[in-house]
Parts: sequence; structure tokens; C-alpha cells
Amino acid sequence: MQLDLNLLIALDALLEEGSVAGAAARLHVTAPAMSRSLGRIRKATGDQILVRTGRSMVPTPRALAMRAQVHALVQQAHHLLSAQQELDLAALDRVFTVRWHDALTAACGTALITAVHRQAPGVRLRLTAEPGTDDAELRRGEVDLESSSSPPTLPDIRHRLVGRDRLVIAVRPGHPLTEGPLSIERYAAAEHLTVSRRGSLHDPIDDALTTHGLERRVIAAGPTTAFALQLALDTDLVATLPHAATRAAREQLGLATLPPPLPLPEVPLYLLWHQRYDDDHAHTWLRDLATKTIQTLFTPPTTSQQAHTRTRQ
Repeated sequence: MQLDLNLLIALDALLEEGSVAGAAARLHVTAPAMSRSLGRIRKATGDQILVRTGRSMVPTPRALAMRAQVHALVQQAHHLLSAQQELDLAALDRVFTVRWHDALTAACGTALITAVHRQAPGVRLRLTAEPGTDDAELRRGEVDLESSSSPPTLPDIRHRLVGRDRLVIAVRPGHPLTEGPLSIERYAAAEHLTVSRRGSLHDPIDDALTTHGLERRVIAAGPTTAFALQLALDTDLVATLPHAATRAAREQLGLATLPPPLPLPEVPLYLLWHQRYDDDHAHTWLRDLATKTIQTLFTPPTTSQQAHTRTRQ
């Protein structure tokens, strides 16, 4: 059997785009040419790959099963054949999937998209929700760059420490905790909320309070930082969150910000990627640009910005 790498490239585009027209546009070929490629792929695999449902096409179970492997093979072939080429950002045509914490996406997702589009107009970004601590998508090539508060445990996952954030307390204007000195006892006695995709009512703040012989009452766990901040604005619940990643959102909502009355651990911020991209020039450009974009969060605000802030530090 003679292998045609062009069929793999066509298959990757078809599975990514989910349509003949989209795949044809992505590879700069005509729709009839892509349709013929799909016919050859169907004959080679003995599977329909894409089937029509109403006005759209959906992948078959086998297509879904092979999508990650096909994408990885195409990326490996691309790397093998173009490793020595200089990166031409103006001509770069690629889709990157970036999976960040929702607070990080809200804080600098716009800046990253703007910077990427300005430097490489042909690059498209997928910003996806962070599902947890599963690194399988990184290993399968389904996610190109991920954020994390801890370094990876798998040896083939690379990481870079981008910065360290500190925790602050966010409450509604006029909250009782904003009146008078904030002691550790008053802080622990308040009603709290946590941010957890899995609904956990416990986090490292509880461990820090335990060392002082105190315990807080967590009333609710929210799935996203945006929800937690809105809940803090609408109720008397206390949210303790990373400062830099939530600064803009807190200021927009007009929340009061207080320093915690006890030492709390810093929140490290890492970028993670699979080792297959170590020498990938385009990926190196993306992660360097993402690093630069994120690190602006940790730059102290200017005098004019401080004059307009509505937070209490």
C-alpha cells in the first residue's frame, strides 16, 4: 500500500473544520478537490469519516477516535520537514488551542488575541475552558498551551514559571469587614465562598487558618472567578482570590479589596506544553508572546491607574 501524506493533511483539515468547504479553504484548494480527497480517504479507511446531518456534517465514531492521532502525525511531519526553516509570521497559517484558567483568560485573553493577530494574521486561537488537572490533551496534541498553578508531574510535559500572584480579599462596598481593623478572627468568622470547577468547599486558605486554630464557614463554591466576584458583589460572602489576575474585574465591578490578615501562600502561574513543541518555532513564538502578555498583569499600576482604582489595598 502506497501512503499519501497529503491525505493525512486533508483528513486533519476535514476533522478540524468539520466540512469540505472549511477544509478546502484552510488548505487553499477547491471544494471539488477536497471532496475527491474525502472520497479517497473513505476508500482507504473503509469509513465515511464525515456524514451529513441536516445542513452540517458530523464525524463518525472512528473519525473521532483517530482525530488526535491524525493531528499529531501531521504536526510531526510538519516539524520534520520544516524544522530548519525560518519562521515567517506573516505567512504562518495555524490553529493553536490555549487552555487557561477563566480569570487569566478574562484578564489577558483579549491582549493575547490582539497581539497574535497583529503579528501573525493567519493564526487562529481557540481559548478553551480549563477542565482540571488532566494533561492527556497536552500529550495528545489537542491543547497547545495550558496554564496551571502547579508544575506538571509527567516528564514529557514542559513548564515555565511566568509569575507569582498574591491573594487578596474581595467584598462588596460597605461590607462589614471594610469597617475598622480586619483581624484574623473577624475574617474567619465571616461567610466565605471558594472558586472550584469541581465544587470543592475547601482550599489552602482553610489550611492556613487551621495553623492559627481557626476555621471558616464556606457557604458556596462557584465554578468560575467571574461568578465568584459577582456573588461577592451581590451578597455578604467573602471571596479570597489572586490579586493580579482579578484586578481589572474587581475594579470594573467596584468591589472593595482588602489585604488578608494572615500570611497566605502565593499562587504560582505556570505555562505548560508538550515536549514535542520544544523546537517548534511557531509554538516557541506563541509561548513567548503569551509569557510577555501574562507578565504585564504583574506590572504595578501607574499613578494614573491608581488614581482611578476603586479598590482598597
